[in-house]
Amino acid sequence: MICKALLSQGAKVVALVRKESDSEKIKLLTQMRAVVTEVDFNKISDVVKTCKGIDCVVSALAGLADVIIDTQKALLDGAITAGVKRFIPSDFCTDYQLLIPGENRNFDLRRTFRSYIDEKDIQPTSIFNGAFADILKYNTPILNLKNKSVAYWGDKADWKLDFTTMENTAAFTAAVALKDKSQRDLHIASFQISPKMLKGSVEAITGQDFTLQKLSDLYEFSANIKKQRSENPSGEQELYAKWQQAQYMYSMFTTQHPKLDNQNYGAIEWTSEDEYLKSFLK
Repeated sequence: MICKALLSQGAKVVALVRKESDSEKIKLLTQMRAVVTEVDFNKISDVVKTCKGIDCVVSALAGLADVIIDTQKALLDGAITAGVKRFIPSDFCTDYQLLIPGENRNFDLRRTFRSYIDEKDIQPTSIFNGAFADILKYNTPILNLKNKSVAYWGDKADWKLDFTTMENTAAFTAAVALKDKSQRDLHIASFQISPKMLKGSVEAITGQDFTLQKLSDLYEFSANIKKQRSENPSGEQELYAKWQQAQYMYSMFTTQHPKLDNQNYGAIEWTSEDEYLKSFLK
């Protein structure tokens, strides 16, 4: 999506892919006229060669420490050696800076990489989009279509959650990448909606009654997540272990975007909550 957005905005795009990358995804990149280059991230020389003459590197890597820290470091170091001036790391999440370390394993990996890049001679820009709006389709406690409920933790029934569609995130990322300069941190959201507001919107669209329920206090939720994690050590090797999914929910209810940068990087058609909800609700 990021490559497509960049190309639609007139950029020349070089897509760095790994040997084991999905061939169908590579085919799509080629069809949209991105220059696809296979790179061995264990060879910095490969990264340097590919990044020569590039203005900005956008990382869309996803994984655990070996990817978010190690592979992303290799990408960054190669980019710096090649003379790249700007780097957008693979954050694309809730702003983890206000979270206590340990509250979200996957965000802690991004925090570690942030410390690394901030010491380097390159201009980094993190894009924080809250949660991807797709989460609303998956019958999580926030919106469970099976049992017709909307849930929250603590006293957060009126707490506005930040949701951004993948398409909006990609379009904004492309717009930022094409600028000569940008802020260190940018915050966006297609829409901000509280559990109470979500209940009203879903009921208006479906014509059905939904229950708004408090699941527990936040401190109880945090303690329960820690218990889940300690009882599931194998989850440390899983990107989205159940306790990590719970950590994500906890993060959504403990930090939010007080100010949005939606309008600061060009005209983007931001998807509204009603527009998005109507796309999958019946």
